[in-house]
Parts: sequence; structure tokens; C-alpha cells
Amino acid sequence: MSVDSSTGLKARRARLILAAIVVAVAALLVAGGFTAATLMREDPKGTPQAGASPSATAPPPTSADAAGPMTPEKGKKTVLRKPTGQKDGVSTGFPGSPSGGISAVVTFWEEYAWLDDEKGSQQLTAVASKDSPGYVDTRVSEIRKMREGLGLPPSGGIPADINFTTAVHATRATTVKAPGLPAGDVMQVWLSYDRFATGPKGGRDENPLRGQTVDFIVKWQDGAWKFTDEFNELRSFPVAYEPTSPYAWKDGWVQVRHAD
Repeated sequence: MSVDSSTGLKARRARLILAAIVVAVAALLVAGGFTAATLMREDPKGTPQAGASPSATAPPPTSADAAGPMTPEKGKKTVLRKPTGQKDGVSTGFPGSPSGGISAVVTFWEEYAWLDDEKGSQQLTAVASKDSPGYVDTRVSEIRKMREGLGLPPSGGIPADINFTTAVHATRATTVKAPGLPAGDVMQVWLSYDRFATGPKGGRDENPLRGQTVDFIVKWQDGAWKFTDEFNELRSFPVAYEPTSPYAWKDGWVQVRHAD
């Protein structure tokens, strides 16, 4: 087999893995609940901290309103906070504010080894709440089931000739009114993201996964945002995210801008 032919087969393999993953992810990440109060779209640096009641008011009108209804594309973006450290494969040091929680979730998902059960387990252990003892095992099991569904061994890393990049473009964050905890200490964060495969010699995937969604619940615990499954029954479903949709904007979808 020629080098060009081998490269082409590997690139097609990457696209086939991506195509299969969209079905597997959709099946694994469905959840429901009632709608909670919408978080403020942006918070001043350092405030309010977790435990404070986040604003649920709509953003003030802007000049864009004169040109038609507001949309995520027109609206002000959430600027993600920079992490201050790195441990066990995940970024750390996000503040206990709404934007800190959003930043923690976005950064985790972009760094997450979602197809590598060993590395994924290390990352999940680092971010899981001590009050969710089964969180890591459940998600590692999901990784292994996904791998088997893709024809890969149940345990192992990503094929050496393929790399994946996850890019989050928008979030929809809401407070979760968790019993016994201060308002603002628990959040549900929905993400809209794309995922790209890079094949041999850096070849770009011509058919990436676009507009995928996933959600997480995090709570402020021991000075950090921790992922938890304690409040799954309080989850809510958003309307579909579209950059130009006024309904998406009204429902709380906001585009994100990564820190420089």
C-alpha cells in the first residue's frame, strides 16, 4: 500500500470514529429537570463569589436592539477566566463566581480525555466532588462503552495516528437551587461545542462534529468548582443553541471568548 493510500485510510478512520461518537455521546448524556433561575451573563472580576445570589435579570438593551432582536451572535460574550494552575491533567484556580464556574466547566471539557479511560479517570478524580462517590466510575464506564462501540479495546488511549480537538463556542448557565446550600454554590452549565479530528501529518478533518451539546452540574466546594451528580433531578433542558436565534439568547445561551 502506498504512503498516500495509507494516509487516506487513516484520515477516513478518524472521520468514521467522529461519526460514530456523535451517536454514542447523545445516548450517554441525556438528562432532565426543571428550569432554574438564569445566571448573570457576566460578573465583575472577583465578585460575586459563590454563596452570593447571582443576578437573574436580563442584560440591559444595547444598540444592537435597534437592528432587530438580540441573539447570542450580537450579545456580549462571556470572557473565560484563566486558570492559575494545572494538576492531574486539569486546569485549576478558577474563582468562586459564576464566570469562574463556567470557565472551569469549559476548560475541563476542552481538556478532557473523553476517549482514554486511564487519563480520563485521572482527570475526573481531580474534579469530582467528594459527595459523589460514584461519579468517576460511572463516567469511566461510559468511556469504555463508547470505545467498544467504536470497535476499540475497552481500555486504552486514542489511536496514535489521530488527535482530537474540542472547541466550546457557547454556554447556557443556570443556578441550581440545591437544598441546604447557599444560592450560587451549585450551577448547571450546558456547552455547545465542535470536535475536530486531526489525521496523519496534521491533515484536518473535513467533516467535524459541529453543534454538539453536553451539560454538567458543578458546586463550589473546598475552594474549587467540583463536578457532581447529586442534583441530577434538578437539571433543566435549554432550547437549541443557534448563534442567530433570539430564542437561544432569551433562554440564556451566551457565546464565550477564551482569555488571551
